[in-house]
Formats: sequence, structure tokens, C-alpha cells
Amino acid sequence: MNIATEAVQIGLEWDTRTGAVTVPIYQTATFRHPGLGQSTGYDYSRSGNPTRQALESGIARLDGAARGFAYSSGMAAIANLLLLFKSGDHLIVTEDLYGGTCRLFDKVFGQFGLSFSYVDTSDTIAVAAAIQPSTKAVFVETLTNPLLKFADLPAIAALCKSNNLLLIADNTFLTPYLLRPLDLGADIAVYSATKYLAGHNDTVAGVVTVKDPQLAETVYFHQNSVGAVLGPQDAWLTTRGIKTLGIRMDRQQENAVRIARWLAAHPRITRVYYPGLANHPDHALMKRDSRGFGAMIAFEVDKHELVEQILLKTKLISFAESLGGVESLITFPEVQTHADIPPDLRARLGINDVLLRLSVGIEDCDDLIEDLRQAIEP
Repeated sequence: MNIATEAVQIGLEWDTRTGAVTVPIYQTATFRHPGLGQSTGYDYSRSGNPTRQALESGIARLDGAARGFAYSSGMAAIANLLLLFKSGDHLIVTEDLYGGTCRLFDKVFGQFGLSFSYVDTSDTIAVAAAIQPSTKAVFVETLTNPLLKFADLPAIAALCKSNNLLLIADNTFLTPYLLRPLDLGADIAVYSATKYLAGHNDTVAGVVTVKDPQLAETVYFHQNSVGAVLGPQDAWLTTRGIKTLGIRMDRQQENAVRIARWLAAHPRITRVYYPGLANHPDHALMKRDSRGFGAMIAFEVDKHELVEQILLKTKLISFAESLGGVESLITFPEVQTHADIPPDLRARLGINDVLLRLSVGIEDCDDLIEDLRQAIEP
């Protein structure tokens, strides 16, 4: 079955008693037992809630996973995955990743004895060179934030397998609609469901999918023990959003390709990062492994002064953090989303004072291009 159809069907089968087409919102903390030593399968909503489980089962199907798990945010999801490791363990991590993830790794879990090496995970040789005796996992962003490099997951998965390492893939930018990391050898996929999965900038959520049933049991133990679970209202919103994932991503990608080409031809734009352009270094690799190129664009302008002009003059495109919703958003990574990355690393990576990140929405593309034109030009 096509994944777009699978997405629409999430939750449809859940309420067999009434036949409700959408999964009900089970806004309850606890569940009544039918008898001593008996359970309906639900006891307390931290441990399991039917609305959340509908989402968790649905995302597992979309990703080809043994189980799925829903958390109160994408960062909560990643934090729970780090509980798989112990003091002294080492992880290899994508170097140009979301600044909040870098902050979580270095400033939170670093104090508990985990160590992290930041490498260009689009370079499998560099990943191999970073392996240490204490390395336990590789954490990659499949499409990096904000420079849009693409990792060769099958090659990294083979490297991890030969070294007995876990491969964790943050697939937020592509979603299962465009890429299924577990099919390419990853052990775990993680998503900020706030972004494309929910898709409407109206909820904060995170989801995890796990390939191996035994590993999934360990992830569930941590989810239940820590309790950073997604509430039923937000689980319902995320499920509702996923139903339109296919048509949203199709429209957003279509817009992104046109906008990237327009930006590349503009005299005041000095560089465009978008893997859908044929000159992107990972274009051919993405064509091999992915069903599309996503709807995120990064671009550099010719002068720093133009950054503020664009951010303040766009009318349809909102100056805001986050991404992946139906509304187009633009942000300044150096100051906004990636401020927690050390300045020397930002400079080396190219996260500089002329770089902007654009999350392309579903608006009419001609209107978006005109909005950018009037913001860039005098």
C-alpha cells in the first residue's frame, strides 16, 4: 500500500465499538480495572493511552518499525534515546545539526559522562575515522539542519553493523513519506513531529520508531519510567496532521524546487543549499535513496544588511523559528536556531551572518516568489 494511503488510514480502525472514523481523544489519567488482577490493557496514561497508541502504532507502520513511541517534544524523544547509553559511552554525531540537539548533548548529557564527536556524516570515511573503542552509536540527521547535507545511510549502517554500533537517524526534514531510515539500515528513527508530521504549527510533539522488538522494549521501559509522553490532545492533533502528510509534502516540494531555482538565478543570492538542484553535491545520492528532496532551503545573500531587510519585509513568509508547517517560515540560523553551536564550529560549517533558512509552505508558489522578490529588491 502506498505510504500516502497508509497515512490517511491512521486511527481509522481504532474505535471498533462505535466505528468512529477519527480516533477519540481519551482525556483521562487513569482507567478502571474490571477486576482484581485484571486490566483492559490500559492502567495509567503515562504507561499507555489509546489516543497516543493510535499515533504510535500508525507511525510504526509508516516507518516499517516494530514499535513507535510518542513524546512531549522532539527534544524529549532524543533525550529518552540517550538513556540507552551510560557514563563513558561515546557517540558520533552530525556536525551541522539542530542547535538544540547540540545543546542537549553537550550541556546536559555531557555532564553525565557521555561524549560526542561532531563529524560530517555525509562523509562516510570521516564517520569511520571517528570511531573510538568507547563508541556505541552514530546519530545522524538524514538531511542536515540547516545546510541540507544528505547522509549515505546504507553505507553508515554497514559501518555500524561491522562495529556493533547503533544507528539513530533524525529524519525530521524528510519524514517516512520521503525516506524510511529503518529500510536503509538504521536501528532507530526520531522525528520532531511538531514539524512536517503534525504539519500545522499547532502542537509540539516527538516520535521515535524502533526496528528491533527487543530494543523497542528497552525504549518503552525508558519512556514509561521517565514519563515525557505526549498528551492525548496533542496525539490527536499529530494523528490528524499525518493524514494529509502526502499531499502537503508534494505541494511543499513542488514549491521548494521552483523557489530554489528562482533564488539561484537572483543576483543578490550568492549560494543556494537545496538538494533538489542538480548541482547539489548529494543530489544523485538522494535520488537513489529518497522519494524526494524535501521543502527546506538555505541560502546566502550578498550582504549582511540584506538579512534583516528580508526578515522584516516579507509579508506572507513569517519570520519565525520551527519549520515544516503549511505556512512558510524564514529564520536566521546564526542567531536563532543554531546559537548554541560554538561560534568557531558555526564559522567552519558556514552557518554565518548571511545565511537564511526557509521552510516552504503550501501557499501559491507565485505569491511566495513575489514576496521574496519585494523583500530582496529595493
